[in-house]
Amino acid sequence: MANCFALMGWSLPVIESVQKSGLPYVVVSFPEFGAYAKEHNIPFVGYKLDEFGSHSNSLELVELLKPFNADVAVPLYEETVEWAGALNSIYRDAPRVLNRAFLFRNKAMMKRKALLGGLKVGLFEEVYDREHVHKFLDRLNEAELQLPGEEDAWFHAKPFAAAGTVGHHFVRSRDDIDRKMTVKDFPCLVESHLSGKEFSCEAFIHKGKIRFLNITEYVKLGYSNFIPAGPELEAKRELIHNEVQKMVDIFGIEFGMVHPEWFVSDDGKTINFGEVACRIPGGHILDLCGQAYGFDALLAFVVSHDPNISEEELDKYFPSKGYMPEKKYGNVMVFPKPGQISRLEIPEELLEEPYYLDNNLVEPLGPQKITERSGFGNHFGTVNFAGEDPVRMRELLKHYEDVPFYV
Repeated sequence: MANCFALMGWSLPVIESVQKSGLPYVVVSFPEFGAYAKEHNIPFVGYKLDEFGSHSNSLELVELLKPFNADVAVPLYEETVEWAGALNSIYRDAPRVLNRAFLFRNKAMMKRKALLGGLKVGLFEEVYDREHVHKFLDRLNEAELQLPGEEDAWFHAKPFAAAGTVGHHFVRSRDDIDRKMTVKDFPCLVESHLSGKEFSCEAFIHKGKIRFLNITEYVKLGYSNFIPAGPELEAKRELIHNEVQKMVDIFGIEFGMVHPEWFVSDDGKTINFGEVACRIPGGHILDLCGQAYGFDALLAFVVSHDPNISEEELDKYFPSKGYMPEKKYGNVMVFPKPGQISRLEIPEELLEEPYYLDNNLVEPLGPQKITERSGFGNHFGTVNFAGEDPVRMRELLKHYEDVPFYV
């Protein structure tokens, strides 16, 4: 077992899970959290976790963590992935651990590694200005055998290192390039649009093997999802497991949890690789996973990073092998529409719905102006559901995506 887990970032749910377990830990986060940590007796090291680069001093951070006897670093959010990789490369005396962390943070590098390893990916390039994007679209149209006068092939433009859909543009035409993309978007990755149903996995890895695999069904990306997935996706569990293990092998992932996103092909026979992260996923996915399978998924996420934990000890943190929940657990993330809001309205039909569990929506303190959202990080709360029928679950989540809870 680890001497002490260094939790990189700030997440009260993770801190609470580790506290309840009695495992030794220290939180490494921005100094601004220091007062709260002291007040609540949270072991804490204040450190400016700025974007990792040649100026970053992980050796200094190792020294600051020595009084806590830390020997395993756990990244809690996107921008701490390289910091955790740097610390773990020192703790394990394995420099390649940091190199793998770079794969998770640079989408172009990630795609190249996936392609070299044999995962099915779309056409992609690194681009540096709009002219370069137009040339990429020429090549993409050519590859798609588009005829003169037909619509342009669709593609996505996304930053190399941002989480979720921050800075993401879905480009459907040549005009979109000039209309949607500005100088501040470059350099970035452009990649062809992958058709098919998108979903994610949460694969807990230990010693290079999948210890536990969850499949999350997206009803609408960034708005709603449920766990475990419906029968259509679960029927492909063996195929999905094999592809995730292939990705783990290609990327050389040894410990932790990975959150890859995939697309099931239209014929249902293959899955295409989208991208992968190795921190806590958005959409409260680990909360849903824990509710569905009856375990503390956040704690399992932490201990999966420990190279020294035995298989027997690890078993205690996961559901029994082969267990499949009877109920689906899902949620809708509530995003008020742009404009002015003044109050919260909970529909009576929601309160009478048998699948409805609860919500954490809060009444506004007063009139509030809502601007266009960036990525998936600024929802106002969630509405939670549980029930056995995946068809009914999809219906509910789709319906409540459009309900104006804030008016």
